[in-house]
Amino acid sequence: MSKFRKKKKGMPAVNTAALPDIVFMLLFFFMVTTTMRETDLKIDNPRLPSASEVKKLEHKSLVSTIYVGKAKDIKYGSGFNRIQLNDKISTADQVPAFIINARSKVSEKEVPFMTTSIKADKESSVGTITDIRLKLRDVNALKISYSASKSSGAN
Repeated sequence: MSKFRKKKKGMPAVNTAALPDIVFMLLFFFMVTTTMRETDLKIDNPRLPSASEVKKLEHKSLVSTIYVGKAKDIKYGSGFNRIQLNDKISTADQVPAFIINARSKVSEKEVPFMTTSIKADKESSVGTITDIRLKLRDVNALKISYSASKSSGAN
């Protein structure tokens, strides 16, 4: 006659059949929702001036950003007065072409809502920013936003 052994009862194994589905759902979610940086900064991350009243910009797709600051690479020159438009170091004379190119990418009825954002390092020259403003005035880009960080101290 055969002898039957009692099986030891313990915790059942975790069912991992749905694990690949969950992993691919998360992967797909992050691939869809992640946005990549549109421009490669050739300017050191600007140390923005502080401000007491800061407001976030609406409709970021209608914002054209001009960076002003110190170039990362010495081949672009030294000093805090380098201007970056898209992915290249430029001069103030190239600002109107940059704005006209940005306007051509949006519909005609959205053009009045376009904003030009200037992200300037706090060490940048006011003369450089004034030159940019004058060139913006030439192409009737009068909505200008100056980027700043919120001041942490109370007045």
